[in-house]
Amino acid sequence: MAYVVSDPCIRCMHKRCVEVCPVDCFHEGPWMLVIDPEECIDCGACWTACPSRAVLSADDGEAAGWREHNAFFARRWPEYRTPPLRRRTEAVLLPVVASAAVSVASSAHAGPARPGGGRLLAVDDRPTRSIA
Repeated sequence: MAYVVSDPCIRCMHKRCVEVCPVDCFHEGPWMLVIDPEECIDCGACWTACPSRAVLSADDGEAAGWREHNAFFARRWPEYRTPPLRRRTEAVLLPVVASAAVSVASSAHAGPARPGGGRLLAVDDRPTRSIA
């Protein structure tokens, strides 16, 4: 059975649930998100990621009225997609973060020692400035 979005989502718009969803089943309206029950694969990722506990299992007794609400508005509201800028930024940053994690093992990228111990790590060879 699918998941549905309920009233704690009204004017919440965290969208963490959308970021973890493996399929594009969320639709965005002016005041809340809804899940298309026909597209939801019942993985539960959105349920665990929702900070406002607005995502409910459609089997849950509290979700009775929300099943129809989600299905109705999912047909009328546009599908929510991650903004293009965010997708582009993730496409650029994720490989850099991954390569930085690999580079940590080598001492070639290790910077000067910090007063509290450990070392500062640089992702590239450009000079860095500290913010005072």
